[in-house]
Amino acid sequence: MGRERVVIVGGGFGGLACARALDGADVDVLLLDTRNYHLFTPLLYQVATALLDPSDIAYPFRTVFRRSRNVRFRQARVTGVDFDARRLTVAGGEQIPYDTLVLATGSANAYFGNPELAERTIGMKHLDEAMRLRNHVLSCLERAAQIADPAERAEWLTFVVVGGGPTGVEYSGALAELLGMVLGRDFPELAPGSARVVLVEGADRLLGAFHRKLGAYAADTLRSRGVDVRLSTLVGQATATAAVLSPTGDGESVTIGARTIVWSAGVGPDDPLHADEVPRSRSRRLQVDDRLRLRPGVYAIGDVASVDSGGGELPMLSPPAMQEGRYVARAIRSGGEPAAPFRYLDKGTMATIGRRSAVAQVGPLRFRGFLGWITWLVVHLYYLIGFRNRAIVLASWGWDYARRDRPIRLIVRSRFDPVVASLIPDDVSAAP
Repeated sequence: MGRERVVIVGGGFGGLACARALDGADVDVLLLDTRNYHLFTPLLYQVATALLDPSDIAYPFRTVFRRSRNVRFRQARVTGVDFDARRLTVAGGEQIPYDTLVLATGSANAYFGNPELAERTIGMKHLDEAMRLRNHVLSCLERAAQIADPAERAEWLTFVVVGGGPTGVEYSGALAELLGMVLGRDFPELAPGSARVVLVEGADRLLGAFHRKLGAYAADTLRSRGVDVRLSTLVGQATATAAVLSPTGDGESVTIGARTIVWSAGVGPDDPLHADEVPRSRSRRLQVDDRLRLRPGVYAIGDVASVDSGGGELPMLSPPAMQEGRYVARAIRSGGEPAAPFRYLDKGTMATIGRRSAVAQVGPLRFRGFLGWITWLVVHLYYLIGFRNRAIVLASWGWDYARRDRPIRLIVRSRFDPVVASLIPDDVSAAP
């Protein structure tokens, strides 16, 4: 009888933590992912705002496990799972057997059943979306510099960010900094302060997972840096040239002319299963037991799993996913059932608001301002994979801090973005 075959579907924070914890164990591990790299998603917004290169926050799976004797990687998309036969199907029809299956497929943008928002907004969940957003914003500045009509120019210089969670807050602050750096200096045609960043949040405060005082501090800090923060407001409609904002209470809708609407308002589980008999929570995440099991021999972790922390579902964040991945790896190493139920140890949550300012919450402790920013820097450097990535990211942050410059302001042609494509003639050879 051969060794136990463990298949991990998804190489995000949870799946990668599980695979690394199984490195060297007496099992054969196959890690499957649609991408060939692990993506450090907390820094995606810095790619989108021209501070970091894509390679600075991504690391190839095959490099991670280059010296492993029992962990192998394969780039593939899972299209179905047969629990009874203990095998899964990948795109192309090939079937892969398993003894133990770990589902760690993560999450995807969720638009609450509104196809118009999905079509008219730009997400920031994947690397290609961050690249598209960088191209799009820089192209909007180039287009605005060529337009004489003030009303139309204002549309190109207005950026609406939907969602006041960590991603929306961090992107809004970084985008406001980028615009402050380049308007009037790199773009003498555009007056400093002529661009507008509007952050829209449906709740009555930002950063709902943080203490209310930290959310209020984030809102005040963004406003002091020129961001138009609108609370208790939803984006009810989006067009190619405008966003319609609707207050959650009484009040009339407001139309804001904007050629850019960034979506960071919600994510949902990226569920590879389609069988109705699989239990799901109200949020459509896979319902697991207190030992993270979907059924015997099948675990679900990270954003795709609904894990009860005693006070509700654990949030779709990297710390719970990593702890769940390591917990499942320990159970597999032991060769039996998990010895004790999973218990999440909350190590804190943090978000940066821009230069020299961040908020951090670790249990009863709360940090903000410069101390919170330093805490945020250290933690994110620590969790980045690879010495090269840490060194380059640290150097980029140092350059930006000392010189107030975003050096990666390159527009890379994308055939899928009409704003970018309109600025580059068709006869110019460029990568898609």
